Amino acid sequence: AIFRHRPDSDTALGAAPPSMPAPQEGQSRSALQSAFWCCFYGAGIIGMLLIYGLLQERIMSEPYGNDLFSVSVFLVFCNRVMGILFAMGMICAMGERFRNTAPLWKYLAISLSNVAASYCQYEALRYVSFPVQMLGKSFKMMPVMVWGMVISGKRYAFPDWCIAAAVTGGVTEFLLTGSISAKHQHGTSLHGLVLLLLFLGLDGFTSTFQEKLFKEHKTSKYNQMLYVNSFSGLVSFITLAASRKIGVAFSFCGQHPRFIADAFFLSASSVGGQWFIYSQVKEFGALVFAATMNIRQVISILVSYATYKHPISGLQIIGLALVFAGLFYKSYAGLAADRPKKDRETTPLLTKDAEQPMPAKMA
Repeated sequence: AIFRHRPDSDTALGAAPPSMPAPQEGQSRSALQSAFWCCFYGAGIIGMLLIYGLLQERIMSEPYGNDLFSVSVFLVFCNRVMGILFAMGMICAMGERFRNTAPLWKYLAISLSNVAASYCQYEALRYVSFPVQMLGKSFKMMPVMVWGMVISGKRYAFPDWCIAAAVTGGVTEFLLTGSISAKHQHGTSLHGLVLLLLFLGLDGFTSTFQEKLFKEHKTSKYNQMLYVNSFSGLVSFITLAASRKIGVAFSFCGQHPRFIADAFFLSASSVGGQWFIYSQVKEFGALVFAATMNIRQVISILVSYATYKHPISGLQIIGLALVFAGLFYKSYAGLAADRPKKDRETTPLLTKDAEQPMPAKMA
């Protein structure tokens, strides 16, 4: 998916289940209502991204009959088409305009880096296991912090660098102390790690540049979603055509109907995850969302181990524990520091959050 699931994600899409209507803007909720919606959005994020992760691993690392799917860019294209349809539907439903308000070259820059990042993410699963990919994404902390300093002039406190170092150390221990290969590996694990590093660098640039675009031009979330997906869809289609992989992809679809269903639900779960992400960040803030994503990461890794029977060593378990401890401590410290600010607000929710950029990618 195009939109990232980092704490600086965009605002909510504004829909709500009929069982407990969401209050209009400016109204407050009871504690019970707030707890319900927080859990509802959190469960939606975890559920959708769990499905997305399992299908991603199924498509890229498990054979269909005797054939392994190899056209990663086709999955990127399918995800973008689903995102375009969703954005168009929401623009129509919300009565917004389709007219663009930001320079098109900036959308193109985001789309180029995003398609390249998505390609590297999918391709990496041909060489390393899904838990390795999930843990590797924790390395995002360093690239994102560096890109934030370079592009936006951000500054980070010493504890932030300590947490990033602890997480990076835990991931490194995991990679060096046990098996990390995909079940049906086509090359060396080193190939997969290089692809994963490329993904992290490209995704860090995508998310940071998208944040800058959103703040500078104040584009609507659906408008940005439409144009980023449109350019990314165009880039991925041109890539398919130039590499002469369109026929290969459609031939695989014809030979393996189950792949069509898997690709459809992969794209649908990606878009569904975006809905829940926007909603939770808008209603409860980026820190609650960060904690949700940490829980999601733990669950996704455990479910992947249970489903696909990946081997794991004792030292790798220690590495996992170090990573999760660092991530959860970061979320706890952020929530604890934010609580005094919330107590000074006139409403119980973070209703004054600045407009944030759309998530650039979901893992």
